[in-house]
Amino acid sequence: RYDRKQSGFGGQTKVIFRKKAKITRKIVLRLECTECKYRKQLAIKRCKHFELGGEKKRKGQMIMF
Repeated sequence: RYDRKQSGFGGQTKVIFRKKAKITRKIVLRLECTECKYRKQLAIKRCKHFELGGEKKRKGQMIMF
């Protein structure tokens, strides 16, 4: 229906949503049981950057090269 309306002359026929309010996404982990293959989704809070199992950040640590 939308494609029929768009085809032809007259430009954009419906509104394009531009006011996206949130810039972060909710992080959802998909956990799976190794024995029974049961899957469970675990929601974590919103964050801009998420890294699983990376290096821990420590305060007051010297930078080693």
